[in-house]
This record gives sequence, C-alpha cells and structure tokens, in this order.
Amino acid sequence: MLSKSLRFLAAVASSMALLAAMPASAAEKVSVRLKWLAQAQFAGFYVAKAKGFYEQGGLDLTINPGGPNLNVETLVASGNDTFGLAGGTETVLLAREKGLPLVCIGVTVQKTPFTYVTYKDSGIKTVKDFAGKKVATWFTGTQYTLYSMLASAGVKQSDLTIVPQSGSMAPFVEKQFDVAAATYYNELNTLKSQGLGDKLTLISPDDYGVMVQQDTVLVSEKYRNEKPAQVQAFLDATIKGWKYALQNKKEAIDIIMAAAPSLNRAHQEAMLDEFEKLVKAGKGTTDGILAIDLPTVEKMQTQLVGYQALKAPADLSKAYDPSFWAKVPAIDKKF
Repeated sequence: MLSKSLRFLAAVASSMALLAAMPASAAEKVSVRLKWLAQAQFAGFYVAKAKGFYEQGGLDLTINPGGPNLNVETLVASGNDTFGLAGGTETVLLAREKGLPLVCIGVTVQKTPFTYVTYKDSGIKTVKDFAGKKVATWFTGTQYTLYSMLASAGVKQSDLTIVPQSGSMAPFVEKQFDVAAATYYNELNTLKSQGLGDKLTLISPDDYGVMVQQDTVLVSEKYRNEKPAQVQAFLDATIKGWKYALQNKKEAIDIIMAAAPSLNRAHQEAMLDEFEKLVKAGKGTTDGILAIDLPTVEKMQTQLVGYQALKAPADLSKAYDPSFWAKVPAIDKKF
C-alpha cells in the first residue's frame, strides 16, 4: 500500500517537474507597418513596445518603418504585416474600393493635420485669393481636401494652377509657387525653425468645413475574424502607449531617439507637442484616444464621391470596426 502511494507521489512530482520545464505559451508574433520612418508622429507604438505593453498583452511586436516605395495597405492586406498605420479617410475608402479587405479599428489624428501656407506679402488671405495663383499640394489624397476647400469658397479649380508638391519645402521657401501644404507637426515646424513663422499666413481646411482625419490603424478582415483577441490586445497596448507618451513626453522622445539616433531632438520635441493637439482634438478628448468619428468619415466620403475619387460610397460598416476601440478600458483611452 505504502509502495503504491510512493509511486503515485513520485509520478506526480515527475509530472510537475516536466510542466515546470516546459516553456510558457509563446507570444503571438505580429508586426505593424508605419507610414514613414521612425519619428515622434509614431511615439505611441514605440513607447508601448519599450514599456512592455504589447508583451503584457501576449504579443511579440515588430515595428516596421514605412517609406516612399512601401504601400501600407497592400502589405497588410497581403498578410506581410499584421497591422498598419496608413493615411486618412480617403486611404481607407479607396482601399476598400480596390477590393482590399482592410478594416480601420482606430483613428489617431482627429482633425486635419495640415494647413495651406502662403507668405503675408503675397496678399493671399483666404481661399478666394487662390484664383490666379500657383498652389502646390500633395497628390496622396490631400488634393481632394484642396478641391473641397475651393468648392466651399466658390472657386473653380481651373481658376488657379495646381501643382504636385514634393516632400521638401525648399520650392516654397524659394517662392516657386504661392501656396503650399504643410503639416502642423513637421513642415510648418521646419519653416518656423528657418525664421519664417511670422512671415506666413495659414489657411486651414477646417475653417472651410473640410475635416480630414489621418493616421488610420488597419488590420485585414481575415486576421480580425480569426484572431480577435490579438487585435484587441494590439489596440489596447497602442492606446495605452499613446496616453503614456503624451503624459511623459521627455521619456517618449528618449525612446524615439533610441530608435532613430540621427533625428534632431528639438524637432522631434516640437513634433510631439503639435501632434498631441491633433490626437486630443474632437473625439480624442471627449471619447478617447483613437476614437472613430463616423459622421466625419461620412462627410469626407460624400466629398470623395462628388469629385469622382470614389465610384460609389463604401459600406462603412465593413470599412470601419469600432467594436475593439469600445472595449479598451476608459482609464487607458481618456485623458
């Protein structure tokens, strides 16, 4: 009898030792593709990774930088990247129209992140003054914002010369054209650093009833459907990372500089200060970080259809899924 008991206890001990030797369940390997190279615009992701928020959610995340020859939507739709940080509303809707099975689960920038700049001595003060001028804009979807502003002011596109804009502000500085687009957190800061701030007039799309939300968080329908727990964990950690970054900006910049040491720290600090305003705008404060503002999306879609950028309205219930955002703890997403 005693012998059987001892054998039983020995077997139990052996089993426990075997379990203890087995590795814990491996974290899910996932990636996020950014729209550009490492900089403060993406602080939420880098901070969440550095602070272990993804790891706490069972994710082994790789942050992949973007670039001029990389298409975030295609990489996510094909499964090369699990998640993506893409452009704005137009990016989501145009991707759906192309048949890419992508879903937006969060929106980082809650108001138009760019403005149109001109020199005060040009005499241009409003969109009406664009008539007869040379106006530069990015042809990445931003042109539709310009078209909407013109329509709102009763100015025909044929009344001015619209030219494509590169990533450099040098042509504007050299006055090769009269008006240029500039993000608040990057190009405008660059112009200010060159001592041009007091010489500029800013003409905001928002003042003409045109609001474009940017930096959309994407996932494929397939991954969303097959692994909703991982999608939730990713969004939870990303939002938590953004809140921490904006509440601890010096540490956030330290993390960004560690990821990309060649960056100019002062420029990154200014970028994060301006980006904070965009993240907290509108629903960013009232509802929480990365909230999806569907009424604004619908308005933008109407404009895109009107300019025939879209052949027909997309099914927004398929293009946007706010259910994951809704489950993020309020303490993590509200300021």
